[in-house]
Amino acid sequence: MWRSLASNMLTVLIAALFLLGGLILWGQSQYTAQGPLDTAICLRVERGSNMARVSRDLEAQGAVTSGTIFRLGAKYSEKTGHLKAGSFLVEPGASMERIVDEITHSGASTCGTEIVYRIGVTRTQAEVRELDPATNKFAEKAEFILGEDEVPAEYTETRQDADTRYRIALAEGVTSWQVVEALKAMDVLAGEPGDRPAEGLLAPDSYEVTPGTDRAAVLAEMQKRQELRISAAWEGRSADAAVTSPEEMLILASIIEKETGVAEERGLVASVFTNRLNRGMRLQTDPTVIYGVTKGEGVLGRGLRQSELRKATPWNTYVIEGLPPTPIANPGLASLEAAVNPETTNYVFFVADGTGGHAFAETLDEHNRNVAKWREIEAQQQNN
Repeated sequence: MWRSLASNMLTVLIAALFLLGGLILWGQSQYTAQGPLDTAICLRVERGSNMARVSRDLEAQGAVTSGTIFRLGAKYSEKTGHLKAGSFLVEPGASMERIVDEITHSGASTCGTEIVYRIGVTRTQAEVRELDPATNKFAEKAEFILGEDEVPAEYTETRQDADTRYRIALAEGVTSWQVVEALKAMDVLAGEPGDRPAEGLLAPDSYEVTPGTDRAAVLAEMQKRQELRISAAWEGRSADAAVTSPEEMLILASIIEKETGVAEERGLVASVFTNRLNRGMRLQTDPTVIYGVTKGEGVLGRGLRQSELRKATPWNTYVIEGLPPTPIANPGLASLEAAVNPETTNYVFFVADGTGGHAFAETLDEHNRNVAKWREIEAQQQNN
């Protein structure tokens, strides 16, 4: 009798073990399988939340089939204690495993609302934007010019949200003075910026920041990136480059940056200045004259006067030979590369063509004809 009972108990135990193993395998397959979500959602994890609350939110939004399996999967992968606060994009079909990875990895929000500070040549603008998970596109909620416009309520409210993301977008062609002044105006940052970085040594790029980020640290990161770009561009220089050092490359790149905003033209503009330097011709470029007037501190806001074109300054390339002593702005990577990899042309002149680009010429006669056409376009624009 006892032998029979023991045999039956062993059979039940084995069956139970098989059943448990099957449940575990089924749970694992559910945890790693494609999820039921048809449309992307933005999952918000509040500060102080836990996996139980998150699993309920996900179940309610139809992103997981089982909150229990979600919690167990997070527990057995030892990620429960790594839950981060923030807003996280959950894409269609995302598995529970993928969602757990997303909300426990870096803590950097991937959706929700962000504030972007755009440092431009003429102004610094703050934008409040919200990502639409369904389209993966940002919708603008508010914008204003720092230091000029009234601060909108949307900005103030968004600043108070713990999961708001912040980004500084530095445009090409901005001067170091403009960057420092813009950083001073950003209430998300802290600390003094310190000494103004030398002209040209800040990389136009996008920079993620968090509330309380030190201004000097932001400038240090901008300088670090620019140093890497300068080194890479110089390493990739061609034999046709007219500049003989990374410092000269940076100066020429800043002039190219200020002369054209058309990406396809950078190589052509670089060829004009390269040809002029090689032939011993003065560069005769207006942006250098403007820098001699403003020293990079603000925008001139008007046309150059003849007296300014004739006045001798270290930057006036209508007067001096060769390159000016310093860069006149912070150039982007494309302009750095163009400065040492110019296109092969015989162009030594260019003038605006009325389309946002320029007309290039090899001879003075051809250039004068292009100038005459531009004057006609200017006259028409003034009459309209």
